[in-house]
Amino acid sequence: MTDRFLRSSRRVLLQVAAAATLVPTLALAQAPAPLKIGFIYVGPVGDAGWTFAHDNGRKAIEAKYGNKIKTTYVEKVPEGPDAERVIRDLVAQGNTLIFATSFGYGDAMAKVAKDHPNVFFEHATGFKTAPNLRVYEGRFYEDAYLAGIVAGGMTKTGTLGFVGSFPIPEVMRNLNAYLLGAQTVRPDAKLKVVWVSTWFDPPKETEAATTLLNGGADVLLQNTDSTAVLQAAEKAGKYAFGWDSDMSAAAPKAHLGSAVLNWGVYYDKVVADVLGKTWKTGAIKWGTKEGMNDFVKINDVVPADIKAKVAAAKDGIKTGSLAVFKGPLADNTGKEVLAKGVNADDKWLSGVNFYVKGVEGKPPTSK
Repeated sequence: MTDRFLRSSRRVLLQVAAAATLVPTLALAQAPAPLKIGFIYVGPVGDAGWTFAHDNGRKAIEAKYGNKIKTTYVEKVPEGPDAERVIRDLVAQGNTLIFATSFGYGDAMAKVAKDHPNVFFEHATGFKTAPNLRVYEGRFYEDAYLAGIVAGGMTKTGTLGFVGSFPIPEVMRNLNAYLLGAQTVRPDAKLKVVWVSTWFDPPKETEAATTLLNGGADVLLQNTDSTAVLQAAEKAGKYAFGWDSDMSAAAPKAHLGSAVLNWGVYYDKVVADVLGKTWKTGAIKWGTKEGMNDFVKINDVVPADIKAKVAAAKDGIKTGSLAVFKGPLADNTGKEVLAKGVNADDKWLSGVNFYVKGVEGKPPTSK
C-alpha cells in the first residue's frame, strides 16, 4: 500500500514538473516578434545637433518599449539617389517602420512606400504623403522667435546674423521668426543671412559665421546641424545659440540659449500607433505646446527682464494667445504677406518664401 502510494505520488510530481517546464516554452512561443524600426540620418550621430536629437528620440523609445521593439539606424546618408538604396535595404532587413529624418529624402520615401504597402513610413519635415507614408515636423520657428527675443535684448550693433542651410519654407520661417522676435525688443533690429547649401559642414558653417561677424552681426543663429557657428561666435567674443539640441557645453561664453527638439515625444506616439494598429497617414505638426520643441539653458548674462519676456512668450505660444506670425505683416519689399489681425495657418506657413522687413537682400530661389 505504501509503495503503491509512493509510486502514484512520484507520477503526479513528475507530471507537475513536466507541465511547469512547458509553461515558459509556451509563453516564449506566443511572444510576439518585436516591431523592427529603421532610422535614416542625414548627418553623424555625434554629440549635438539635428541627427543627435533624432537619435536621442530613438533611444527614448528603446528605453520605454524594451523588447517590444528593435531599432537600427544608418547615419550620414546623402539626400539623393543613395537614400533610396538605404531605405530599401532597411525594408529588406525586415524593418516595418521607417523614419527618414531630413527633407531631401522625400522622393526616395515616396518611391519605396509605393512598393511596400505593408510598411509604415514616416518622413520628417516632408510634404508628400501616401496611404502608408506620413509626414511630421516640429514648429521650430517658435524656438527661433524666443531666441530672437534674447538676441534683441543682447545685441549692441542692432545687426543679427543667420547661417541658412537651404531656402525651403522650414528655414525661411525660422530666420523670419528670429528677426520678428528680436524686433519685439529692438524694433530697428536687422538681419543678415548667409546660405551654405548644406545641413552639416562645419568648415562652411564657420566661414559663413565669420562673414556675418565681420559684417557687423553680433548675435548669430543657424539652421545647420553642427556647433561651428556657436564656436565661431565665442572665438570672436560674440554671442550665438544652440540649435536642435543643447549646445551650451560647446561654447559656454557665447551660448545664450538652445532651441532643442524632443523627437522622442513624437516617436512614442508613432510606436503606440503602430503597435495599437491605429496608425493613419497625414501631416502632423507639433510644437512647444506638445513638448516637441523648447528653448532652454538661457545664459545668466541675459537680463532678467528679457528672460521674463521669453517666459511670457513661451506661455503665450503654449496657450495659443501668441502667434509668431500675425498680420499685418509685410516682406522686405513692403508687400503685405499677412493681413491685419490674421494669424498664420499651416497652409500659409508651408509657403513662406520671402524675407520679412528688416532682413537684408533677396531670398535665393528654393530648390
